[in-house]
Amino acid sequence: MDINKTLQELKARPGFADHVGMMLVHNGVVRAWSRGDHAPVTAVQVSHDTAKMDAICREMEKQPGIFAIVAQAEEGLLKPGDDLLFLVVAGDIREHVKATFAELLDRIKAEAVIKQEIHDA
Repeated sequence: MDINKTLQELKARPGFADHVGMMLVHNGVVRAWSRGDHAPVTAVQVSHDTAKMDAICREMEKQPGIFAIVAQAEEGLLKPGDDLLFLVVAGDIREHVKATFAELLDRIKAEAVIKQEIHDA
């Protein structure tokens, strides 16, 4: 995802200026270490359920004050430093956007993205 292009596309949507006072962006990248034990990670095999991601986004767009949500997950064999997950939440005020963003991130990671870390043997 080209974040700048995505933000500009959101700003061009009808009603944006009347409804948006904040956009939060998440650019998740592959870590070179495992979250649990900090063991070295050489790659991550990633897949995602596009329909589930879209359903979560549409559901979360119904939260108070939320104007739009954009999500994209990369797939395949990714190396440390590679982009993995992009999220953008646009909404009216900080309290609405932050709360929705946090729930969106947690749900997509738990329900729609599957990662398998690869460690050197």
